[in-house]
Amino acid sequence: MLLAPYLTFYGNCRAAFEFYEMALGGKIMAMISFADMPADATAPEIANDLIMHAHMTIGEQTLMASDAPPEQAGSPTQGICLSLQVDDAAEAETLFGRLAEGGTVQMPLQETFWATRFGMVTDRFGTPWMVNCSNDWRPDQP
Repeated sequence: MLLAPYLTFYGNCRAAFEFYEMALGGKIMAMISFADMPADATAPEIANDLIMHAHMTIGEQTLMASDAPPEQAGSPTQGICLSLQVDDAAEAETLFGRLAEGGTVQMPLQETFWATRFGMVTDRFGTPWMVNCSNDWRPDQP
């Protein structure tokens, strides 16, 4: 079984995925617009340049997304964060810096009791992220 986050955007899915591809070193595997649908397919009345489905791999992980019809536009993503786990503090700093460009930092990247580096940021597309570089601390250890 694979658990794959699926993000919903409101007109900027293509820009977000192109940004994530650059910022996270991902590879876009599919970017299907509503214009790409077969003529006989049933689709909502939506701008042809919006994305019906996007699929990206980041390492061995999968991230998917689409644009929602404008009438379904809602509030920013709430109740979840995408968490990046890395083994190198320099990589954590690079990733956090890229995601923070044009975004909002909730917690600056810093050392904590559980991590060499940990920080929280909402990127310019409204997606919340946590970046964590573990120091292997466990609650059962002093």
